Amino acid sequence: MLEKTVRMNALFDFYQPLLTGKQQKYLELYFLDDYSLGEISEEFDVSRQAVYDNIKRTEAMLEEYEEKLGLYRKYKRRMSFYQELRQTAEEHASPSPDLLETIEALEKLEEEGTM
Repeated sequence: MLEKTVRMNALFDFYQPLLTGKQQKYLELYFLDDYSLGEISEEFDVSRQAVYDNIKRTEAMLEEYEEKLGLYRKYKRRMSFYQELRQTAEEHASPSPDLLETIEALEKLEEEGTM
């Protein structure tokens, strides 16, 4: 369950602008704020089943967006490359400070782009 929550949060970060306001709010409450289906249904004055259905449809949409666009997959791959590059640079006796700064700047840019 934790792995699914982490994945949904990441997909939400990438594809949030493609969702409706209600979809955004339901996912935010459910995955980020850890609300139960019952708590969300009370807040929006709808049935628990309506909340469940909306969340499941939205999860499927996020997975479909990821399948077609692959933004999260590509992000994870780039971050892995940055980590490998940093490790390789640090294994050298005296890595270039410019190289380490460039890697750091790229990582920071990646993080800013997903939030």
